[in-house]
Amino acid sequence: MKRILILVCAVLCTLYAFSEVKYVFYFIGDGMGANQVLGAEMYRSAIQGEALGRVQTLMTTFPFSGHASSYSKSNGITDSAAAGTCLATGKKTKNGMLGMDQDSVNVSTIAEELKAQGWGVGIMTTVAIDHATPAAFYAHIEKRNSYYKIGKQLAESRFDFFGGAGFHHPQGKHDDKDMNLYRLAEKKGYTIAHGYEEAQALLAQDEIQSTMPAPQVEKMILVQKDDDQGAKHGSNLSYAIDRKEGDLTLKQIVSTAIPFLDARYDRFFMMVEGGMIDYACHGDDAATAFGEVWDMNEALEVAYSFYQTHPDETLIVVTADHETGGLALGNGDYTLHLELLQNQKCSAWILSDLFTQLFKENKKPSWEQVKEIYQTNLGFWDTVEISKEEEAALKDVYKKACKGKSKDAKNMYKSINQLGDEGIALLNKKAHIGWTTHAHSAHAIPIYSIGVGAEQLSGWHDNTEIVPLIKKAIGK
Repeated sequence: MKRILILVCAVLCTLYAFSEVKYVFYFIGDGMGANQVLGAEMYRSAIQGEALGRVQTLMTTFPFSGHASSYSKSNGITDSAAAGTCLATGKKTKNGMLGMDQDSVNVSTIAEELKAQGWGVGIMTTVAIDHATPAAFYAHIEKRNSYYKIGKQLAESRFDFFGGAGFHHPQGKHDDKDMNLYRLAEKKGYTIAHGYEEAQALLAQDEIQSTMPAPQVEKMILVQKDDDQGAKHGSNLSYAIDRKEGDLTLKQIVSTAIPFLDARYDRFFMMVEGGMIDYACHGDDAATAFGEVWDMNEALEVAYSFYQTHPDETLIVVTADHETGGLALGNGDYTLHLELLQNQKCSAWILSDLFTQLFKENKKPSWEQVKEIYQTNLGFWDTVEISKEEEAALKDVYKKACKGKSKDAKNMYKSINQLGDEGIALLNKKAHIGWTTHAHSAHAIPIYSIGVGAEQLSGWHDNTEIVPLIKKAIGK
């Protein structure tokens, strides 16, 4: 038996020695703790009629898994800037800082290093392309909210592909001196594609499969197109639960980036962020958060299809920067009722907007009008039983709103009016989901991996170890 084990180890070592990583997919679920993943899987099982069990996401089927701590250099609970910097560089820094160590000294990122070595690089997200996590891979700045300065560094990065909602603040404070970031990016050689269809049309015109000596589109920034009213959405893509036909998705971005990079480079690195998981968890909105986990899973499936054709040359790593919300699957007795969440038809953001619009149109709408919004969007009184006490509590918030005395629930990204917040909180409570905060937590972050060198990422780690282990798999 001992001889057989030695022989097997020798064969595996030989195979590993001849395997060379040419393609790295680095997925980061912003705010995605282990419970966000498990909750999404159990929810999918529940809505398929199985009260007990889970429908696995692709990531949890990967052969190697582990966990990591995420504290920053300054705080026991990290923010996305410090966590993103660590996931991009392997170095901890203070909350709020990007691409710098605690002493404000620039630290090179894995994306920058690979680009310098001739790799193609793509950075994509469901939020703004100058938000903390994507910016951590190309920007070096002390304040994560310096969006215009970060956007200028994006244009200077020389990375090949960016995809997401767009720029937070494309125009600087001094219109006469600061060039619009989209125009600056174009000046630096980027082609701006507004929406998936336009990107596909550009690539079709590019004839990238032909014998042309060089592609027409050198570098691309894929952003969502303006809505029918011409409003620009630079902060985030639509939540999966709110998505309309024609809205750009993370799956579409990844589906565009892979052939784009593959046609131009023998090796490429892609960072893909499911950024809206974090947004939903800041609002303690379980149904929306679980939908975002599955949305990132669909993008992951695209990368996995590529892996299946290049299994000896590809590494896929899925992790998170931190957990958001302190999500608990259980809030009292030993039962879950996650099936109730399927009655939620929109995010807390949209629900809040519906109530805001109602009170804008009529300063004192009737209780029946308010109830109708709850019924239509959360299933209250129809398929979700509401007790007299619960209705009285909702009605008290309604009365405060009529008097202009209700208080918005404020979180990092959007204030949700009290009627919307109370409705979402009640549905979560009835589903037996608990939350401890509207902010981040110090929960361990999951790591799932497959491909060449993936086994090194199994077990317990600190987040400083993830990038060095990816580099080790690459041979750097």
